[in-house]
Amino acid sequence: MSVDGTYGVPAVAFHTHAFHAVTKSVVRVAGMPELRQVYVPHPVQGKTPAQMRAYIDGADPITGRSVMQEVIEGLTGALSEADLKGFSLDRSTPRLCEPAPEEELHRLFEQNRWTDFLPIVLPTEERVAEMLRHTSHKPDEVVGHHAPTHVRESWGSTVEKIAVNAVMAGCRPQSFPVVLALAASGVSARGSSSSSMSTMVVVNGPIRHEIDMNAGIGAMGPYNHANATIGRAFGLLSQNMQGGSVPGITYMGSQGNGLSYTGPACAENEERSPWEPLHVQYGFRPDESVVSIFRGCQTTGYMLGLRREHWREHVRYMLRGIDPNSPPCLVLDPTTAQQFIEIAGLTTKRAVIDWMYENGTMPAGEYWDYQLVQNYKYPRATFGEEPWASKIVSDPNQMIPIFNRDEINVVIVGGETNAYWRMVGASLQKQVSVDKWR
Repeated sequence: MSVDGTYGVPAVAFHTHAFHAVTKSVVRVAGMPELRQVYVPHPVQGKTPAQMRAYIDGADPITGRSVMQEVIEGLTGALSEADLKGFSLDRSTPRLCEPAPEEELHRLFEQNRWTDFLPIVLPTEERVAEMLRHTSHKPDEVVGHHAPTHVRESWGSTVEKIAVNAVMAGCRPQSFPVVLALAASGVSARGSSSSSMSTMVVVNGPIRHEIDMNAGIGAMGPYNHANATIGRAFGLLSQNMQGGSVPGITYMGSQGNGLSYTGPACAENEERSPWEPLHVQYGFRPDESVVSIFRGCQTTGYMLGLRREHWREHVRYMLRGIDPNSPPCLVLDPTTAQQFIEIAGLTTKRAVIDWMYENGTMPAGEYWDYQLVQNYKYPRATFGEEPWASKIVSDPNQMIPIFNRDEINVVIVGGETNAYWRMVGASLQKQVSVDKWR
């Protein structure tokens, strides 16, 4: 909905010029190509009030005209029929490509940005049909909807289209129900945030063994077929089922994220964990197969085990190293989980989470000075949303929790060759049962 398109009231959107291409794309696919937009220089982060004022008093770097003159004209000029009417965008895609030699088809897929620019398995009708035999759902059933960001349109994905992407990623057909569950989540592994986020997938339940996933040695690395191809399929279906992932237009990650190549997927080592599995913690049955999707993965703390004397200080430093906008997910080798029990005296997963919440603190003034906290937490605080509303009135020197207790997670992964573990800044986005998609 837009003020001008819905109510017939002129409106002007403000952007920095680095987002010129993407904002033009957004309004076009939203059916509002004539939306009035004005641009100021980029960046705005770190600029003084005087520098920001100079932006407003200066020229639009796209048109070269006065910024304020464009604003005045945009707000006072009458809306034309084109402004109010808009248009619809054809979102249909061809089911089949024209026959061509294999080399030309690979080139076609790259030119259309249907790949992650690594070699793919060409999705022939025979290969896709074999993938479809491993689900009871019909090929034309809509599984989920994806979009690069919440301000862009959502595209629907069918079982057959997801099968195409699973074939491209090199998945074995037995893994297809897991890929369908990921698609059903509606979470995009190709999110367009300028923060260059990625996803992490954790699989629980019997399906881990049925498709021979790895939860032990090297589980988060390129050493298992199911782990590697499931994560890659999630990335490919996300970009292709959301209308693309093109730098500068539908992808704005400033640096990009190498984890996005596979969006690491692994099984949880339930058998060697001293605690309940991740899916059981959130109410699923132990015999149910479930995918859990985490998003973020820009920051990681890394350490070898727990020391008896200074483990508390060491872990606090790790908590301070995770950006306050991304809650910590502790990825523990089973050996490290035992050390949390034997050395730290934290005998349950809840006890570990409680300790992280209570000890992950910083002065309120420092907390509110983080840019991402300013971007995402501060507005919610001013609207009265807790717990941020209480934090914003704290004395600047008062120690406050960095994270919400219910956002902290613990996952057990590893083969016990050593007590290495990591703390990943990532929030749990969605959990989906795989069994529905068999």
